[in-house]
Amino acid sequence: MEQLEKNLGYTFKNKALLQNALAHSSYANEKKGTITSNERLEFLGDSVLSIIVSEYIYSSFPNLPEGRLTKLRASLVCEQTLCSFSKQLGVGDCLLLGKGEKANGGDERPSILADAFEAILAAIYLDGGIEPAKRHVLRFVKEELSHLEHENFKDYKTELQEIIQKNPEEKLSYVLKGESGPDHDKCFTVEVHLNSNVIGVGTGHSKKMAEQAAARQALELMGIEL
Repeated sequence: MEQLEKNLGYTFKNKALLQNALAHSSYANEKKGTITSNERLEFLGDSVLSIIVSEYIYSSFPNLPEGRLTKLRASLVCEQTLCSFSKQLGVGDCLLLGKGEKANGGDERPSILADAFEAILAAIYLDGGIEPAKRHVLRFVKEELSHLEHENFKDYKTELQEIIQKNPEEKLSYVLKGESGPDHDKCFTVEVHLNSNVIGVGTGHSKKMAEQAAARQALELMGIEL
């Protein structure tokens, strides 16, 4: 468990919480009541994960409608994605599984690894509160979003650039106007300038997101249908 804590970047005050988060029901059944499974922690972790991800994408993508936010959240908390997060942490090596489950490759089973990620998140939340839980989740979510952006979102910067290029004398630039918040949850504000005029302002949890938001606002102000 010591190596897992290093991978998590979090040291538990109550080690029993982490042990409980790693205990699959097959293991608990073999122990005949001497240890509880991680199912209750998984239940709590599911809710903690949902609120952290929902809050983050809500503030990161201020122009996305509810339907798109729902789809984006679903892609970030689905079994496949959470299984991938667990594999990056090496959770499978630490799982407490019943003999039969272990023999059948339970330490690689996507559903078990995804459930364990949620249980570990709940354990972090109960041990240290919401801030370390946020740091734990967002380190993965931000990386995942960097891949999803190209697949799920329009590239407003490119669209704006193509419009401006029709007038070669015009110059488009993006200017960082400010940043706030702790290192794990920064918020950036960016202006997009056409020559010396501000034509859009955007905010986001990365400079790239803020630039896209600024470009989108500029397009909207131009009357471009998005």
